[in-house]
Amino acid sequence: MSATDETRDLQEQQATAAAKRYREAAAEREVIEDRLAAGVKYPDTPQAIANRARRLLDQGGVPPAAAVESIYAQALEGPQTLERIVGLTMDLQPWSFLPRGVRAGASVARIGILRDGLEQPHATGFLVSPRLLLTNHHVLPDVRTAQRCFLEFNAQVTIDNARETTIRYELDPGTFFAADEHLDYALVAVEPAADGRLAGEALGWNRLIIEQGKIVVNDPVNIIGHPMGRLKEIAVRDNAVVQRLENFLHYRTDTEPGNSGSPVYNDQWEVVALHHQGVPDTDSSGRVLRKDGQPWRKGIDGDDTVAYVSNEGARTSSILKHLAALPLDPEQRALLAEMGPQSGLQRASEAGLVRTPAAPADPVQEAAAGVGPSRSTATRAATAPRSGLKAPANAFGGRRHLIFLHGRSQHGKDPADLRRRWTGGLNHGLTRAGLATVAPENVWFPFYGDRIAEVIGQQEAIPAYGADVPAVAAAETYAVESVDGTYERLVLEAAALDGMPHNGRPASENLGSTLVGSLQGALSWLSARTGVDALTIATLFRDVDAYLRDDGIRNAVLDCVAQTLPPEGELVLVTHSLGTVVGMDLVANRLPSPTKVTLLLTAGSPLGMDAVYSRLIPPGTRRPDAVKNWVNAWCPTDAVAIGCPLERRWGKLTEEHAVVNASDRSHSIEEYLAHPEVAQAVDEFLRPTSH
Repeated sequence: MSATDETRDLQEQQATAAAKRYREAAAEREVIEDRLAAGVKYPDTPQAIANRARRLLDQGGVPPAAAVESIYAQALEGPQTLERIVGLTMDLQPWSFLPRGVRAGASVARIGILRDGLEQPHATGFLVSPRLLLTNHHVLPDVRTAQRCFLEFNAQVTIDNARETTIRYELDPGTFFAADEHLDYALVAVEPAADGRLAGEALGWNRLIIEQGKIVVNDPVNIIGHPMGRLKEIAVRDNAVVQRLENFLHYRTDTEPGNSGSPVYNDQWEVVALHHQGVPDTDSSGRVLRKDGQPWRKGIDGDDTVAYVSNEGARTSSILKHLAALPLDPEQRALLAEMGPQSGLQRASEAGLVRTPAAPADPVQEAAAGVGPSRSTATRAATAPRSGLKAPANAFGGRRHLIFLHGRSQHGKDPADLRRRWTGGLNHGLTRAGLATVAPENVWFPFYGDRIAEVIGQQEAIPAYGADVPAVAAAETYAVESVDGTYERLVLEAAALDGMPHNGRPASENLGSTLVGSLQGALSWLSARTGVDALTIATLFRDVDAYLRDDGIRNAVLDCVAQTLPPEGELVLVTHSLGTVVGMDLVANRLPSPTKVTLLLTAGSPLGMDAVYSRLIPPGTRRPDAVKNWVNAWCPTDAVAIGCPLERRWGKLTEEHAVVNASDRSHSIEEYLAHPEVAQAVDEFLRPTSH
C-alpha cells in the first residue's frame, strides 16, 4: 500500500469514527439546540460556564471595567452574572484580537510531502514549543512518513496581497515522535535552521493549556490552515462550538481537505482543539451520504460531494493528558516540558519558582516536572552561583556589544537557556521586521539570579499554579520586612497609577474576593486590572523593594553584573523588569570609563514610579550622561510597567512603544522583544550600517 493510500484509509477511518460519535451524541445535541432556540445563549453546564468566566477574567479576556459595568447594569443572579461575562466576548473584540491573530498565524505551517519525486502540499501543522509541531496522526502516521515531509512557514500573502517568502524547516522524527490514532494527533520534533535557530524561537509557538475554561458551547472558534494546500487562510465568520464531548469538540465552521492538523482557537487565541475531520452525514446504516442525499461511493464520488454536518477536533486537554501518560525517556520528557507550565507537562511555572521542592527520585519524573537540576545539582548551585556569559570580542564587528540584563525570578535557571530564550524572542521580532537575526553566543548575558536570591535569604519566587498561599499573607510578610514602609508604598502607588479610587473598595471588587485593607485592596485592584494574579504582583514588588532598600543587596547585584561586561566599546543594553532598575544604577555608577551606552532599551519597567526613581543612585529622573539613546517598551496590562509611559516622568525618550502582549505573558521579555518595532530599535543601534 502506498503512503497516499494509507493516509486516505486512515482519514476514512477517522471520518467513520467521527460520524459514529456524532450519531451517539444526537440526544444531547437536541437538548442543546432546544435551549438555543429558547434563547439560552450558552447551553452548557453551570460549571463549564463558571470555568469559562473565571478564565476570561483571570487571563484578561474580558476588560475588568467592562465586566463591572455589565454586572452592575442590572441585578443578576450568580449564574446569569457568569453568562454575562462570557457574553462580553461575543459582540466586540479588543484591537489586540487582530495582531494576536497574526502572531498565532505565524506559528502555522503548510506540511509538504515528497511523493513520486515531487514535493506536494499535504496538510497543516502548528508549533507548540520551540522545537515541537502538532498535526494529525492520519497526516503523519509514523516516523517513515514524517521523514518524507517538510514545513513551509509564511506560505501566505502579504498585506498588499503579494506572495510572502516562505521559510522552510525539516522535521526530525528521530529526536521526537509521538502519535495516537484515537485522538488523531502526531507530535514531532522540528530540525533547527542552518544557523541553529529553532523554529519556535524564530516564528513563535502556541502554548497549550490543560486547564478547563477555554471554551463553552456556542462560543466562537477560529481556524488557521492551508485548505486544499492553498496559501494560509483563516475561518473567522459564523463559527461556533456545537457540542463538547469527553475528548472531542464539534463545531460549525468552513473547512476543506488540507485543513487537517490546523489549530482551533477561541477568541483569545488559545488553542482549544486540533482540527482533524469534517463529520459526514450518514444514513441509519452508517453509510456516508452525498450532498444529494444518496450514499457516497468510494472510488467513484469525489470528496467534494460528501455532505458534512459538522467539524471535529481533539480537545487540547485530552491530547496533553495522553502525552503526560506516555512512557518516554528523560530527554523526550525534557522536550515536552518546553511546552510550558500551562501544559501540565512540567511542575514549575515560568512565572516564578516554587519554594525549594524535593527532587523526584525518578529522573524521568524530574524531567517531566521541569523543575531543573537534581538534588545534588541544586546543592552545588546553592554554594556556587552560576556566572554570566560573555560574547566574543569581535561580535558585531567588535565595536558594539549586545547585552541582555534580566529581571527577577531567575534563581536556579541556566543562563545559557535564558540567553537562548531572549535571543529567540528578539529573532522573532527581527524576522517579522525583515531583518537579520542574532546568534545567542554573540550576546553578553550577565547573570545575578542566584546572587540576589542568596543575599535576600530566600528564593525570589512564588508558589506554582494551584498553591494555596494567600497573596495577602505574602504581602503582609513583605511589608513587615520593609521596615521603612517602602514596600507598601510601591504597591499603593502602583494601584493609584492604575486608577484605583482613593476611598472605598475597588470598583471591580475582584469578583468575590474577600480581601480588605489597603494592601489587599491594592493587590486586588491591580490583579483585576492587569490579569496577573495578586501573589505574583506582591512578589514582583518585593524583589524591587529589596534591591532598592538594602545597599548590601544592591551592591552584590551590581558587582555580579559588572563581572560580565565588555571592558570597552559601545553598548546596546537591553534590560527587563528589575533589570531596568539595575541597568539604570549600572550606567550611572559602574560602567568602565571607556564604554558608552549607544542604546538603553527598557521593557516592562517600573522606572515610572516615584517609589522607584526616587531611590536610584543618584535619585531622580535625570538620564545618565552615558546613555545616548533610550527606547522603552511597555504593555498596558503589565503590572510592573504600571508607571509607563516613562516620558511622563523622564522627559523625551528616543522612542517609546506601547505594545500588546499575550494576557498570560504580559510581563514576558520574549513577548516584548518579539514585537518588530522593538526588535528594529535594537538592530538600528547595533548594526547602523544595515539601515
